[in-house]
Amino acid sequence: MFIIKKLLGSLLMPLPLCLLISFSGLFFLWCGKRAFAGKILTTLGLMGLLVMSYGPVARALNAPLDCRYESYSTSRRAKSDAKPKPSVKYVVVLAGGHKSDPLVPVTGWMSGDSLIRLLEGIRILRRSPGAKLILSGGGGAGPVPEAMVMAEVSEFLGVPAGDMILESTSNDTKDQACLIKPIVGKAPFVLVTSAAHMPRSMALFEKLGMFPIPGPAGSTSRAKMSFSPEDLFPSVSALDDATRAVHEYFGIIWGRLKGQI
Repeated sequence: MFIIKKLLGSLLMPLPLCLLISFSGLFFLWCGKRAFAGKILTTLGLMGLLVMSYGPVARALNAPLDCRYESYSTSRRAKSDAKPKPSVKYVVVLAGGHKSDPLVPVTGWMSGDSLIRLLEGIRILRRSPGAKLILSGGGGAGPVPEAMVMAEVSEFLGVPAGDMILESTSNDTKDQACLIKPIVGKAPFVLVTSAAHMPRSMALFEKLGMFPIPGPAGSTSRAKMSFSPEDLFPSVSALDDATRAVHEYFGIIWGRLKGQI
């Protein structure tokens, strides 16, 4: 079921889906039958890919996700009408993808998302005296669990091994929430993941009766960014941002259908 979910999820992302629609249209055109349907499908596929590759569209898709939570900061004074943040016992960092390659230094194994999440987690850890760093992530398609990779990089950055707890068997965010619950119990903890991934992660952890404090890392959206000449042209980075947003929306829908959120 996990493999089927991943395959279907990958197929429904903007690039493969738009290409599938376009090539279906080309098939009808080359076969000489249903030429009108072929033209419609080809046009829809290419237009969809074009729209998803524009920066303003990507930012609009990401804004509801990225702007949901503010960055975590222990140095910021609490507002007069807000409760102060409780002292945290754990800082939980969710893996964001990696590839094991013995010919590359371990710092090159982690994806950009994983590195940003880990750095934010360590930043919060150093401002939370007595807290433990929980690194969560299984092996995926590689032989080395990502939690172990993050732990090795964390040691390079000065985090003692005794301050880390590894969860290295999970396959997805739901698994991470289920496996982290016995570790944190009812204790308050900071949940660190990408800003766009934070709404779904918070919902999954809260559904299981935990009390996460959001610690969004990085951002794929700049909702208040002023117009730039680059916005006139499609770009790979915009397509990547749009893909992340679509992935999260599908994840939220799936979680609600399964009763996980």
